[in-house]
Amino acid sequence: MNEIDDPRIPVTIVTGFLGAGKTTLLNHLLTSDHGQKIAVIVNEFGEIGIDHELIVGADDEIIEMNNGCICCTVRGDLVRIALQLLDRKFSMKGQAYNFDRIVIETTGLADPGPVIQTFLAEELLAQFFKMDAVVTLVDACHAHLHLNQGPEAQAQVAFADILLLNKSDLVTVEERTALEARLRHMNVSAPIYHTCQSTLDVRYVLDVNAFDLNHKLEIRPNLLHAHHHHHEDHVHSIILQDERPVQLQKINRFMDEWLVNHAEDTYRYKGIIHVDQVDRRVVFQGVHMMLGINTDRNWRDDEQRLTRIVIIGKNLDEAWFQQRFAECIVESTESTL
Repeated sequence: MNEIDDPRIPVTIVTGFLGAGKTTLLNHLLTSDHGQKIAVIVNEFGEIGIDHELIVGADDEIIEMNNGCICCTVRGDLVRIALQLLDRKFSMKGQAYNFDRIVIETTGLADPGPVIQTFLAEELLAQFFKMDAVVTLVDACHAHLHLNQGPEAQAQVAFADILLLNKSDLVTVEERTALEARLRHMNVSAPIYHTCQSTLDVRYVLDVNAFDLNHKLEIRPNLLHAHHHHHEDHVHSIILQDERPVQLQKINRFMDEWLVNHAEDTYRYKGIIHVDQVDRRVVFQGVHMMLGINTDRNWRDDEQRLTRIVIIGKNLDEAWFQQRFAECIVESTESTL
């Protein structure tokens, strides 16, 4: 079938290791002037997700899957959600939801192979959806560390149809050249684009018809057959959450101590903080020692003010994190209402 005449709904998989800039790219895609309505499926590693709170495309359909990794335990959920979206799009009852494409943001620990397999091997999905591209973001600052540590980051690069070398402004020309050579050695066919804050012309990542099944089968010959994938047990997520506000100086000290002592083992962390006597949400994201923090929008009257922090790393002492976080909480008698 000619790609131009293919009536199936295009699917873009956005992957990349923890903190590479996937959610930032997703926000860029949702707010760019491309005239398409996107249905977004976000997969997070951990029982409580945070990414959907950081996505700005309020007019687009955003579905969160946070009860497991999309490449493992929730693949059945992925099929169910895709079919539900399809049913809504073509339903004759009421107003149809006319999305033009699906973008899937995988967890940073996902091997994209099984996600691709789901859309190729499931008969109904293959009939109505087509793979447009696997877009892999690479954190220029930490890529060598991530590629050396585990197979997931390597699989993400190998399966890419498009590679985005993100945060390229934060490394030297020599470092960027060396990393690009390593990526090219791992994936000779995918074009590499340099990005800052995951920003580029959307024409390079949407409707590109870049998916190459033959290349994927060279990487994994059994791609179209049953596949099981497991994460290393030492990688896990920690959830810090409380309805009570936190004291600003105490949370700052906690985060300083955390980064000094545990930055190397902390792959990714993100959160929304309810700071005592502050009417705006405090939002932060970080990778290892690199932390970005800013005040976001005002808390809405109809939403619960809640601190939620998700930390993903290896060999982390959860009891220490929970204790130090608890010490930041403002008791009700201290808080100014």
